Amino acid sequence: MEAELRERVEKALDSIRPYLEADGGNVKVVELTPEMVLRLELTGTCSSCPMSTMTLKAGVEEAIKRDIPEISKVEAVNVAVA
Repeated sequence: MEAELRERVEKALDSIRPYLEADGGNVKVVELTPEMVLRLELTGTCSSCPMSTMTLKAGVEEAIKRDIPEISKVEAVNVAVA
């Protein structure tokens, strides 16, 4: 991932990290594919929380797409979709 884009991704994630950390979780970037799919790993309590799929879609993906509209999709590599 190019440095400027990665910086924008991290800045967008930083805007929601306090909410994740309040519940004992966090998120880290795994990769950005050539198709502009951002793959993330939910860590801490977020990795096992039954609400993590909703957190990813409603919180993380919304924040990323708002700040970086060229990203087409956000996926978690370690979350089973219910």
